Amino acid sequence: MITLSEAQLAAWISPIFWPFIRVLAVFTSAPVFSSRVFPVRARVALAFLVALASQASFPDAPVVGFNDPHALGVLVQQVGVGLSIGFAVRLVFSAVELAGEVVGFQMGLNFASFFDPSMGSQTSAVARFFGQIATLLFVVMNGHLMVLMAVNKSFVAFPVDQNFLQALARMNLYKLGTDLFASALWIALPMVGMLMFANLALGIISRVAPQLNIFAIGFPITLVVGLVGIAFTLPMLDQPFIALMGRVIDIFG
Repeated sequence: MITLSEAQLAAWISPIFWPFIRVLAVFTSAPVFSSRVFPVRARVALAFLVALASQASFPDAPVVGFNDPHALGVLVQQVGVGLSIGFAVRLVFSAVELAGEVVGFQMGLNFASFFDPSMGSQTSAVARFFGQIATLLFVVMNGHLMVLMAVNKSFVAFPVDQNFLQALARMNLYKLGTDLFASALWIALPMVGMLMFANLALGIISRVAPQLNIFAIGFPITLVVGLVGIAFTLPMLDQPFIALMGRVIDIFG
């Protein structure tokens, strides 16, 4: 009769179970992976497959059994690190969407807002468009592979233990807020400059020819200038997007 001890089961299950929890936490919070169109069963199966296939690249980790007194601390660390990776990737998308909000405000399209179920709040049409472009860039430029790379590197930088607060202090996620606003303004700056020049020209025209109804012609002009600016700057959106994704990988690497 074959008998298995609890120590043997822990030695077999622990190297897969704890990475599985961290990867599943990433898939729960990261954009695209956490989409509602991605079935939960498929998400769980993919997380287990990633944890199983990445065993060769993981460093040696201590065996933590389920009855171990440190198991709860290890569980909190895996969930916390996984959610932190997903939150950092979410900030990359938020930077692009914030740029869309700024451009939409300058174009006068912020009144065209609707409820976005993925964000749980009201977003403008331009911000939603920029968010969709960011999603396409994420898929086309292998952003999902970059997220998996960040997960693999996180096991080297933050090994499986119970020191979640120490890992959180080393991440310095609050510094990503600076990158969010700086990158958003960097993306929106060309379009904002064009719209400011258009508004300045309309102001000069209104002073030179007061008989013109600027309120009637101003909105179509700013709308056309904004759309032209978006068309010219969208091909260059990949550079700040890749720079932000590299910044995220460096945090967890």
